[in-house]
Amino acid sequence: MAQPCMSQFEPLPVDAVVYRAILRKQWINEDTGRVKADAYFLRVDEPGISVNLASVCSPEQCAGLFRKCYAVASIEVRRIREIGLDVEQDSMNHANIVGLPYREDNLVEAERLAGLLAKRSQIVWQPQ
Repeated sequence: MAQPCMSQFEPLPVDAVVYRAILRKQWINEDTGRVKADAYFLRVDEPGISVNLASVCSPEQCAGLFRKCYAVASIEVRRIREIGLDVEQDSMNHANIVGLPYREDNLVEAERLAGLLAKRSQIVWQPQ
């Protein structure tokens, strides 16, 4: 039987906000300026979708962690948990959205959940 994840961090409160760095231009819909589902697909060998904690860093600081960042989107932990996923903190400023299937394992569910995450997130920073 698998051991439950014994994180050194407390579960994040429902009103916590996390930032998703938008690292590819094609993750933004050019017509609407909204985040596309592509930003929330789980890549192979990743434990979850990488996010930064808004309580620890600003959107600008989050963007600064990457060589090229096209935008930063925010999403509330409550909105992630409403669709059956969770956010597990793994360092002082970082967490992962967990519970998503890989596209290779369940394309329909991966697309559905990625779409819901995209709809629930909003861009809070873009380079000038």
